[in-house]
Amino acid sequence: MPRIAGIDIPADKPIFISLTYIYGIGRTLSKKILKELNIDENLRAKNLHDDQLSALGAYIEKNYVVEGYLRRQENQNIALLKNIGSYRGLRHKMGLPVRGQRTSTNARTRKGKRRTVAGKKETPKG
Repeated sequence: MPRIAGIDIPADKPIFISLTYIYGIGRTLSKKILKELNIDENLRAKNLHDDQLSALGAYIEKNYVVEGYLRRQENQNIALLKNIGSYRGLRHKMGLPVRGQRTSTNARTRKGKRRTVAGKKETPKG
């Protein structure tokens, strides 16, 4: 398995798909990088030469923020929102949708599994 940016990428897939296993690189960016380095995007990752792999790794490291540093940067941005007490920060703290989605229905991804709340029992009249 070839290793780029500290990640083992799948060897049996086309290189433009294999690069998407690196956090911060999607298909469009992957194709753009390969076009910039004149590497055929349909070439399998296992068929790349060592010099192509090293050029790919160096180019990604020089021009893009990926993997650990990107994750750290995102976490710091969210922590900043929480610390300054912004609306978005409060939504992050409460585990609710941050970007204006409705919450009376849906929002299960952020809110988690449904928890049934028992209704109030009425006191008998008499």
